[in-house]
Amino acid sequence: MNPASVSDYQRLAKARLPRVLSDYIEGGSYDEITLGRNRSDFAALQLRQRVLRDVSSISLSTTIFGQSFSMPLLLAPVGLGGMYARRGEVQAARAAQAAGVGFCLSTMGVCAIDEVSTAATPPWFQLYMMKDRGYVAELLARATAANCPALVLTVDLPRPGARYRDARSGMFSAWRVGLDAMLHPRWLYDVYLRGRPHVLGNLAPVLPDAHGVSDFWAWIQANFDPAISWRDLEWVRERWSGPLILKGILDVEDARLAAASGVDAIVVSNHGGRQLDSVASSISALPSIADAVGDQMAILMDGGVRSGLDIVKALASGARACLIGRAWAWAVAARGEAGVEHMLQIIHNEMMIAMTLTGFTDVTKLDRSALA
Repeated sequence: MNPASVSDYQRLAKARLPRVLSDYIEGGSYDEITLGRNRSDFAALQLRQRVLRDVSSISLSTTIFGQSFSMPLLLAPVGLGGMYARRGEVQAARAAQAAGVGFCLSTMGVCAIDEVSTAATPPWFQLYMMKDRGYVAELLARATAANCPALVLTVDLPRPGARYRDARSGMFSAWRVGLDAMLHPRWLYDVYLRGRPHVLGNLAPVLPDAHGVSDFWAWIQANFDPAISWRDLEWVRERWSGPLILKGILDVEDARLAAASGVDAIVVSNHGGRQLDSVASSISALPSIADAVGDQMAILMDGGVRSGLDIVKALASGARACLIGRAWAWAVAARGEAGVEHMLQIIHNEMMIAMTLTGFTDVTKLDRSALA
């Protein structure tokens, strides 16, 4: 199949990956109600088609924290990227660099900060607050040394959500993963055999005897810090001088508290429907948050973004830019770096068409008049 959309890459990735990994990418928490809403609420938004508006010259470029982007898009932090493709985070970061968009590296990535920043433009770094503050400080120092342009502090994971798909598929069982891998020989050869080491690179120093991703799970479960509070932002600021972004804001009052705390941006996000189920979709929460604090800091969003049309809808609803996670995970799993580059070109073309037929020529000027 010649992929023509993000959904096509989803199907290709599902055929190539062991089921445990495919389910890990696709799944959400509990009954996946919010996971579905992230998509259905985007689908319910209608664009307002306009004609005879002189759209001969259209600009998708934007600037965020002094960085120029060819379109208002970043590849979101995705855990275990190096299990979907050989050194998957490196391949995705190179594709993002080639396309002129941003890349944000997850704390839970297989490839470490220094590996990714050596191979491509230094990434934004996503941080989880862990109980071992000494190691968190070390991660911040490594991100600073690698010239990471921004820090994304994820605040909606004081405890991991209940993800039933992962429990059913055996995500945390090494023998189940191995058995599943035997049924996918291309992945087994290219990723499992040639893509080692399969450790969480950013956490490897704290667990030097770990030999695979499964060895990290117990430590991770025990070390997310449920005591994290607004006071911890001061601690982070003392150790990080660059732009600070809070990811996981879904409530207007929390957005106001974020603005009052002096952070530089927030990501309106429900963690891709992977944490608390039965909460609002990101796109439905976005407009009221943008109205409340959009003049005080940058508003980004993620959750359910699958096309250039979705990005136009999000920008019209108040976002400065979008982050996409599952889309690049599927693309890198299906075709590596070339797949991510092609997926980003698809999104670029979709944005151009959506801008053309809504009558907007500058992506930074999109507003709610683009919505019916």
